[in-house]
Amino acid sequence: MKKCLKITFTGKWPKNFLHDFVQKHARKFDIEGTVQKVESLGKIRIIACGMAGELDDFLDILHAGGSKISLEDIEIEPFLKDKDYRGVFRVIE
Repeated sequence: MKKCLKITFTGKWPKNFLHDFVQKHARKFDIEGTVQKVESLGKIRIIACGMAGELDDFLDILHAGGSKISLEDIEIEPFLKDKDYRGVFRVIE
């Protein structure tokens, strides 16, 4: 079953975290969507769509990696897909 999640968090992360960690693992689990820094809020926002099992694995990786890089205030909520991501996970800068 396909589903979409909106994931937001704050914390301290390395310079290339969006490309080297988030995008890499999203592609590994065939997740489509976007990730971007929301500078005004000091947060990272991820829109992730895919099969339920792969999304769960992706969340596990975020939590595991997050413990090494100090992720805080993680919020996960269901999201209604409002656009076609065409099977790609993009970093918006």
